[in-house]
Amino acid sequence: MIFGKLLPREGNFFELFNQHANHIVAAANAFAELVKNYSDPALREKYNQQVDDAEGAADSVTLEVNRLLHKTFITPIDREQIHSLINTMDDVADLLQDSAETMALYDVRHMTEEIQRLTDLCVKCCERLRSAVSLLGDIANSKTAEAALKTCTEIDQLETDADRVLRTAMSKLFRTEPDVREVIKLKAIYELLETVTDKCEDVAKLIEGVILENS
Repeated sequence: MIFGKLLPREGNFFELFNQHANHIVAAANAFAELVKNYSDPALREKYNQQVDDAEGAADSVTLEVNRLLHKTFITPIDREQIHSLINTMDDVADLLQDSAETMALYDVRHMTEEIQRLTDLCVKCCERLRSAVSLLGDIANSKTAEAALKTCTEIDQLETDADRVLRTAMSKLFRTEPDVREVIKLKAIYELLETVTDKCEDVAKLIEGVILENS
């Protein structure tokens, strides 16, 4: 009995999930500003740095969650669920940073309408992800669980929208862009941004699994 009382319990996993989700949204918003102000080199550098800073902060939270997992004997949800959730969330932040870095490395000269549309969908997905994550600590409440599942469905729909934009963007790119180098550059950017929404959907599926097992 005394041994049981001495075991590390719970940890602040839900708070750390919320912190990470906030960093994801910060990275997404900074990336959106990067796209919006891409023609201004100074602003481009400013927002690129903000994306990097948000991704670095998200990495720190991921490390803390994984450290806490090793120290906590009794966790609020399944250990594997915690591990999968935080690492998949971290993939979202990584992909946002990758997208910004790729635009710089490939020397992309201008933002297309398709990049803007995909960026908008990424931001919306990340915001919905944050909303769903914020509800995890109270999923024993049926109304909260229902709200979280609804938010996950919204993420799924946004990912479907991004798929549609990607297909249209690729068709237009291969039909109208005569410069092969531009085709390669833009194809890479389009695919990275669509993958951000894919990863958000992966997070949504993990959250759905947590809810179904714990609510």
